Amino acid sequence: MTDKNYTLSTSNVIDNLQLYGLVTLRVLIGWHLLYEGIAKLLNPYWSSAAFLLDAKWIFSGVAEWMVATPSILSLVDNLNIWGLTLIGACLMLGLFGRHVSLAGMLLVLVYYLFTPSFWWLEYARPGEGSYLVVNKNLIEACALFVIYLFPTSEIIGLDRLLFNNNSSN
Repeated sequence: MTDKNYTLSTSNVIDNLQLYGLVTLRVLIGWHLLYEGIAKLLNPYWSSAAFLLDAKWIFSGVAEWMVATPSILSLVDNLNIWGLTLIGACLMLGLFGRHVSLAGMLLVLVYYLFTPSFWWLEYARPGEGSYLVVNKNLIEACALFVIYLFPTSEIIGLDRLLFNNNSSN
């Protein structure tokens, strides 16, 4: 391994170890989202209805409307399945890096806003990894923001090949 530095933009220079750490983070989040999407796709009984009916806080009324409207619920289910699957695959492959990291960040923030990890809200299902205000969705959204800020797909990923980015030194 050389001590080569890479320029991700005009002001961001990182070394190999930092680059590999960011790529690893991108691939792991991609794997998580891809797995969640495929698991939902392969389960003929999966629906976002249970999650939506458990919604609290400011979007609970919107969630109830979505569940009560079959065509909207079907749209939401498909957006979840295909959004998770495509965003996850693109993150893993380093394809459309900035766009999919932003889309993934927005998607998991929507999950967070529907079921925020506030200590005064009680949910039917136990909150996985919820600690007062912070939960896995908020952490993953922040990690995707870091990936957005440091688009490693331009160095290690299909973006480099497809869009011929010359961002490495």
